[in-house]
Amino acid sequence: MKIAFIGTHGVGKTTLCYELAASLKRLDVSVDLVKEVARRCPLPISRDTTSAAQLWILHSQIAEEIELEPSFDIIVCDRAVLDNYAYLINAAGRQSDLEGLIRHWMASYQLLVKVPVVTPPRYDGTRDVSVTFQLTIDRILDDLLDEYCLECLRLPADDRSRWVSDVLSALRLPPRAPQLDLF
Repeated sequence: MKIAFIGTHGVGKTTLCYELAASLKRLDVSVDLVKEVARRCPLPISRDTTSAAQLWILHSQIAEEIELEPSFDIIVCDRAVLDNYAYLINAAGRQSDLEGLIRHWMASYQLLVKVPVVTPPRYDGTRDVSVTFQLTIDRILDDLLDEYCLECLRLPADDRSRWVSDVLSALRLPPRAPQLDLF
């Protein structure tokens, strides 16, 4: 099973991925992460990105998902190919030759979780801090979700403390491991 957290940069996807993975481990679920590929891209990213950079990110994301999926019960993805495509659209416009691949690959996720914009992005050495850019990517993502008719769990912006339990509930898993009898 693949779960993808989608959303613009600076919304807490990476933290949420690690929190969910830890919760799944406590439930004795075999889990691994596809970490955010963009941070390892050798080409410019964010507002300075190019078509080549976004293609590298998109294909690296797919390759990592393919590599991990057979070995674990659940793969938690810090982004989906839709996120990567949103940044490509922002930089270079729609890419009709990629649309089929994006639609096809989006069907490989069993759960999409949309993380809302709650705060402006903070600089971390990589992340772009422009609120306008952050909101532009978020809007493109929402437009793509609607256009592709993709269902997703939309996390509430007003209560981050519920996010992991909301995802576990969507997976029909308990919020914590059951207490074992000692005797």
